[in-house]
Amino acid sequence: MIAARPGPPSAVTVVGIGADGWQGVSDAARTALSDAEVLIGGRRQLDLLPPLCAGERIVWPSPLRPAVPRLLAEHAGRRIAVLASGDPMFYGIGRALAEEAAAPHVLPHPSSVSYATARLGWPLEDVEVVTLVGRPTARLAAALHHGRRLLVLSADAGTPGEVAALLRDRGFGPSRIRVLEQLGGARERTTAETTADDWAHADPPGDPLNIVAVECRRAAGALRLGAVPGLPDAAYEHDGQLTKRHIRAATLGALAPAPGELLWDIGGGSGSIAVEWLRTHPSCRAVTVERDPARAERIARNADRLGVPGLRIVTGAAPAALTQLPPPDAVFIGGGLTAPGLLDACWDALPPGGRLVANTVTLESEALLAGAHRRHGGELVRLAVAHAVPVGGFTGWRQAMPVTQWSAQKSPDPASGAAR
Repeated sequence: MIAARPGPPSAVTVVGIGADGWQGVSDAARTALSDAEVLIGGRRQLDLLPPLCAGERIVWPSPLRPAVPRLLAEHAGRRIAVLASGDPMFYGIGRALAEEAAAPHVLPHPSSVSYATARLGWPLEDVEVVTLVGRPTARLAAALHHGRRLLVLSADAGTPGEVAALLRDRGFGPSRIRVLEQLGGARERTTAETTADDWAHADPPGDPLNIVAVECRRAAGALRLGAVPGLPDAAYEHDGQLTKRHIRAATLGALAPAPGELLWDIGGGSGSIAVEWLRTHPSCRAVTVERDPARAERIARNADRLGVPGLRIVTGAAPAALTQLPPPDAVFIGGGLTAPGLLDACWDALPPGGRLVANTVTLESEALLAGAHRRHGGELVRLAVAHAVPVGGFTGWRQAMPVTQWSAQKSPDPASGAAR
């Protein structure tokens, strides 16, 4: 058997610690903490260390993230040990330190998620984890699907009640909830199972160190929201400015979102394209540009209700409102195509490989898209949808306005190496 090689030497060691404190950390972690000249962590974590850890103790200030480079610089040249809850690289401080320090040496501890799945008997690979630490509760809504199991990382003792309220509000009141507190420690406790509907009659708020286990159950009659683009139109608050369901699904297919990518949604309307772009993967990002303030507020409400409160909303007219935005991976133009310079500004903003999709129902804008198709190639299609409606005692088709869609991907010019 080949012995594991020790991690590379580093000025910063990140040590995971659980609710069981000093007795639960490994020998390697004890050595790192005992030898450290500087110990940085939360007050609760630092209080778990015995006196033999004699380094200078520093409590993380708030906000934490901006303090990381400053504290590392102040104590450069000293042996630094940073305490983290559980696994530092799982929604922990390890990420920030990896971005700021040269290859920190990480000594992980079992995460609260590992403890929770062990207690519940849930296979870890079948569970979705949602963190609400420093994040709005509304983001949980995107993970709600009937039959799914969720583990929610709580910000404090009030999080379980906020989770129950959101479940009720989003049509998941029958969902089963358990709260697991102080996992791995002497004061570990799991509450009795209840439902979100019955949460008001549950125990008062418990320990702030907790994780919420949710088995999702959709209430009878609640609107069903799928995992792919093309949510029901009824899922959105709108004033008529809404890319309808079937056209929306085709549009997202042409935009082809991938994890981590950024979308510009120009002429947001109700925000449906940006919302469903964000719902495809938690790491997707989007900016929607809408010149009407009332519609911009409506977009914010839709994003919040559908679980993507991170949608950035810019109130202003394009192309002027685009100048300060980060470069996009994809652009959707759903309104304002006739604004002078808009189409060219969006195309020029795209990097090689970026995609642009534009929809219109007017002849004037259609002519612009035909010109763009001649210059840049891509695909020009007409999308037509008809719905069955009563015609007297019979049934006939009612045709919606056809939508002309141009989609193209920017590619390098083989002659010059520049993007076309």
